[in-house]
Amino acid sequence: MQYLEKIKIDSSRLFMGDAVPEIYYHDTYVKNIKPVYAVALPKTHDEVKALVHYAVEKDLVIIARGAGTGVAGSQVPIQGNELIIDVHLMDNILELDEETLTLTVEPGVLVGTIHDYVEKKGYFYPPDPASKHSTIGGNVATNAGGLRAVKYGTTRDYIRELTVVLPTAEEMTLGSLNIKSSSGYDLKDLFIGSEGTLGITTKIRLKLIPLPKASVTILQAFETVQQATQATLAILKSGADPSGVELFERSALYYAEQNLGYPLKSQVGEAYLMISLDGNDQDELSHRIALAETVTHALIMESHVLTADEAKRNWALRDNILLGLTAFTEFELLDEVVPINKFAELIEATKEMQKKHGLNVLNFGHAGDGNVHTLLMKDDLTEEQWTQRRAALLKDLYQKVADLGGLPSAEHGIGIIKKEYMNTMTEDINLDYMRQIKRVFDPDDRLNPGKVF
Repeated sequence: MQYLEKIKIDSSRLFMGDAVPEIYYHDTYVKNIKPVYAVALPKTHDEVKALVHYAVEKDLVIIARGAGTGVAGSQVPIQGNELIIDVHLMDNILELDEETLTLTVEPGVLVGTIHDYVEKKGYFYPPDPASKHSTIGGNVATNAGGLRAVKYGTTRDYIRELTVVLPTAEEMTLGSLNIKSSSGYDLKDLFIGSEGTLGITTKIRLKLIPLPKASVTILQAFETVQQATQATLAILKSGADPSGVELFERSALYYAEQNLGYPLKSQVGEAYLMISLDGNDQDELSHRIALAETVTHALIMESHVLTADEAKRNWALRDNILLGLTAFTEFELLDEVVPINKFAELIEATKEMQKKHGLNVLNFGHAGDGNVHTLLMKDDLTEEQWTQRRAALLKDLYQKVADLGGLPSAEHGIGIIKKEYMNTMTEDINLDYMRQIKRVFDPDDRLNPGKVF
């Protein structure tokens, strides 16, 4: 194959040179993106293979992309003259196998679409990132977690099988429909979370479970963040078995309330927990609700068991924190993670850093699994002040995360944004073996080079 045009992709799905849409040159965190060679939007596995073959022949770097919702720069070209393979048009749900409880999908299917599809049929796909318009392929690439990880785990726990195209244009099937395996190295788990550096996923078989028959949300208000984190630990140790425990500060919620135009159910305190519980027995669920409220009673200002409509509206506020912020100021979103007993200490440390560096800091996140979403706010700082203060605070923050035994990313990935901190927080021998693994699958460093490490 000598010319890209010979691949059977019509002109509406192929953009070269100056015809590349502006969207591919815009990213919240990566500026001044260099011109790419072309953008192709395949619809089939075979088209992906043909595109990779072409890149090999032309010695082009490849960047795989989905919905473009990543916040670490993993999907952003950084060298110039890359071939972007955008798989968001590969958006078909291929098969629901009710005998093996698996759903086969293409990588461009949105995670919100998967939830709607399976729940209407009485099944449950638990991973629940706040960005419902992210693609399942992107979720696989970053091992996305989300709101229900405390009980159900992350994307990794719900992948049965992957079909991938390697940067050599070979293809592999990773994993299987079998529930158990002690048959050699688990290459599937190696690819999950690899941020598009090892292969391009073209088909995914997801594990499903029966849909819980009942669910409820409790909203609790606290005078301080520290009390909210103490309550989180009490709930986790109580046996209430929450599917999610979300924490957010009053100051972060303000922007969501402004964006959606209605208030949170509770208007007292400076910090909140939204606790979700689910199950199949209403009496047993009622007991767990009472248990969660009992163990937090001495810490809370008020507690509300929300109706279904109230829960929908209040979860929408939680999910709109970032959208609300976007309308008011520039910010940087982090996703550091620490052991759950260090969650409060990390948040307290961010408040000290706020004073030290003169930079407004907000926090929300998945308190039940130690995943903090720290927000650094530009507000009215000049570009020079923002750049300098942000860099200084990030250095202190990631050092604190390391001191607490944490990691730089829980669910968004390293990409290019957190690469510096990945390198300083990871032992040299670990980084060396990661690079060796990369060379095995991608000897020409063709697929998403310069990312992660």
